[in-house]
Amino acid sequence: FFFFFFFFFFFFFFFFCYFFFFFFFFFLSRPRLTTSILSSLCVFLSFYVLLGQAGSGKSTFLEATLFFTGKLDRMGSAMDGTLESDYDPEEAKRNQSVYTSLIPIEWNNCKINFIDTPGSLDFEGEKVAGYTVGDNCLVFVSAKDGVESQTENAVKLIGKSKPTIFFINKMDDPNASFEKVYNELRDKFGKQLIAFEYPIIKDKKMIGSINVLSGKTWYYDDLSTPKEVPAEYADVVEGLYNDIAEAIAMSDDELMDRFFNGEKFTDEEISKGLSLGVRSGEICPVYCGSSTEIKGIRRMLDLIVENFPTYKEKGEVMDANGFVYKTSEDEKMSAQVFKTIVDPFVGKISYLKVMSGVLKMDSTVYNSNQEKEEKVGQIYCVQGKNQIAVGKLFTGDIGAVVKLQYTNTSDTICELGQNIKYEAIDFPEGLLGLAVAPKTKADEDKMSESLKRILQEDKTLRFVKNKETSEQILYGLGDQQIDVVLNKLKNKYKVEITTKTPKVQYRETINAKVEVQGKHKKQSGGAGQYGDVWIRFEPADTEEMIFEEEVFGGAVPKQYFPAVEAGLREAMEHGPLAGYKVVGVKATLYDGSYHPVDSKEIAFKSAARLAYKAGMPKAKPQLLEPVSKVKVFVPEEYTGAIIGDLNKRRGLVMGMEMHDGVQVIEAEVPSSEMQKYAIELRALSQGRGKYAISFDHYDVAPQNVAEKVIKESNFKDDSED
Repeated sequence: FFFFFFFFFFFFFFFFCYFFFFFFFFFLSRPRLTTSILSSLCVFLSFYVLLGQAGSGKSTFLEATLFFTGKLDRMGSAMDGTLESDYDPEEAKRNQSVYTSLIPIEWNNCKINFIDTPGSLDFEGEKVAGYTVGDNCLVFVSAKDGVESQTENAVKLIGKSKPTIFFINKMDDPNASFEKVYNELRDKFGKQLIAFEYPIIKDKKMIGSINVLSGKTWYYDDLSTPKEVPAEYADVVEGLYNDIAEAIAMSDDELMDRFFNGEKFTDEEISKGLSLGVRSGEICPVYCGSSTEIKGIRRMLDLIVENFPTYKEKGEVMDANGFVYKTSEDEKMSAQVFKTIVDPFVGKISYLKVMSGVLKMDSTVYNSNQEKEEKVGQIYCVQGKNQIAVGKLFTGDIGAVVKLQYTNTSDTICELGQNIKYEAIDFPEGLLGLAVAPKTKADEDKMSESLKRILQEDKTLRFVKNKETSEQILYGLGDQQIDVVLNKLKNKYKVEITTKTPKVQYRETINAKVEVQGKHKKQSGGAGQYGDVWIRFEPADTEEMIFEEEVFGGAVPKQYFPAVEAGLREAMEHGPLAGYKVVGVKATLYDGSYHPVDSKEIAFKSAARLAYKAGMPKAKPQLLEPVSKVKVFVPEEYTGAIIGDLNKRRGLVMGMEMHDGVQVIEAEVPSSEMQKYAIELRALSQGRGKYAISFDHYDVAPQNVAEKVIKESNFKDDSED
């Protein structure tokens, strides 16, 4: 008995010591991995999508937060390209975010997941994808530059659909002004924006901040002990507190009566009213700080943990078919893919959000968009470029799955036997086009496949083959985005391509009626060729040529009519002026002759071409240019500049109307004048304008335009004589 007792005692003691020291040294040597593993012990909160102008400090804020919470030993820098969320070479090169990235933070035993999005319009697709899966929003505004175009676009995107915090960043700048920016925010976006934190400035430096709700002051040189509000700030803080109290009172009739009677609310009432207010969009807290100096981080995290909702609090979520599912682990599993990365070595990586239920490793799921089954292999949680393997993802969480064969961005995967399908992400359409071509034969073989992979990653890109001009055209949101694609092709896929402005698809027509003969006669010792036709060409209101015959007496046998028509249609693919397709023509075969032995279909086809070549120059040919219907959406203050610019482009303004506070300008503009409008409209409207464009009709090109196009085409008709 004693023998077995001591044996098991020493065995378990040795076993315990072994694993204790193993985990101790394992965690010591891997501080980031330790944090990631321990995060599973935290209470899951929700995802915050970071929005705002490029350069407002979103990525630097995340870097400061990682450092403040102990996940990083030292802060990286946007200028050095060492930020945790901006890890791609293109981001380091441009000193700005290009892609959406995920950064989880632990604070007070809670997990806060941040989604960092680009601030440039060129990468708006990434912002839209991040916003779609974010539960709450965090809008960044520069304390120096104030409200900018992407601040306005972010607020317009959010509306009142998601709880939102505004963070006035860069308070360390000598030209920063909290009061100016705060008042500008409230003037533009409403009185629901209320400062919960007020900065204390001394010698143009932010040395502390006042928490309006608690009425306490924290100085950054001593954060351990709160102080009383300085006398010079008392009136400002009291006014802000009253703004918050009034907003809270709006959520309850009893609280409203007490507010107007001058009664103070209890902490519980403030907490409850604040939670209701932020969820309804009636209260949008405004905070301030400096990402580079790690100021304002603690108070922001406290606000998120204490007062903002989790995904599970929604209770239910509705799919595109109107079916409702609980935001609970007990519900059927469903998840939506919001981002795709195609790695040349790893393969396809699908970033997804679990909308309901639990996504488990090694499970088989159903893609309701593609109507195919998929095998889920390893599942990962993501922090910037780092991926940590996990066994499952719970409701509301975001992760990545590798090598889903059929699944693309916006697709829904769900449990087998279900048909859950969420609304597809509404990505903006790229309108800036560039004709691309491979530099070498080797590049030609790889270009299409490489672009196919890139298009899987970015749904705002389009790649089309223009059958008429034989050009391959890549469409994107802006020149920066297309430049990123070209660099990726070169550096990642080893493909080099050339670019140029796409050709405009002009047309040619005639403006007079002519009758001409086309006679083809060829004798070469044996059987000859003979075809003779008389054709009348005249204008007609039609896109394709109208062909008719009025031959009497068998001058041209009926079996040759199709050959004549085919010859004319082939010839009209190239007009006499610049080689563009001819439209608006009626051709009538009314006479001719044939030879009983030498006449053949090919002879009459050639005769028709000769008649076309002889008749077109005499029929007063004209060049037609394509005209597009354009709708421009801009704030009213830019209306004059936009209309003036459209007039310079030879556009005809058809009408204007206000819609949801935005001026909508409709115009008809020659397509050749709109090829780089995506870039030029941003400059004219400071990034606040958008437009839609579609082909409308063809119109006669002005003489100066026609002469330039004809000269540049250098067209020479090499058809047979």
